[in-house]
Amino acid sequence: MKYEFSPELQAKAEEISKVLFPHIVINRVRCFRSYGTSSRGTIARCHALGKLMQKAIGIKAIYALEFLSERFDKLSYKDQIKVIIHELMHIPKTFGGGFKHHNHVTEKNVDLFYERFESLKLKNLDTEI
Repeated sequence: MKYEFSPELQAKAEEISKVLFPHIVINRVRCFRSYGTSSRGTIARCHALGKLMQKAIGIKAIYALEFLSERFDKLSYKDQIKVIIHELMHIPKTFGGGFKHHNHVTEKNVDLFYERFESLKLKNLDTEI
């Protein structure tokens, strides 16, 4: 596998988190594109450094969002935004290195957050004019 930091995905994750997930400390989240996956059906992953490792090396929680380029890049813009929202939803409000699981991060909830994000973006455009 090859991993490459993605400034454009980082910027999009920052924009989304400001609007939908203000608890996310975006300077401790990094977005990467990965290349050369052999996994089936996976589009993206959220990685975290567990509490014990955080304590062992003396740092706070860090999250890495991985977007599997072979699949993610083929998605429509809308679906890419939904995938980014999905991965950000895995980060709990405590921002401590844990995860919210798929009983919370569901397609229905992702769709609700996507609609909220789009409507708030439109409101912001209206107020800027």
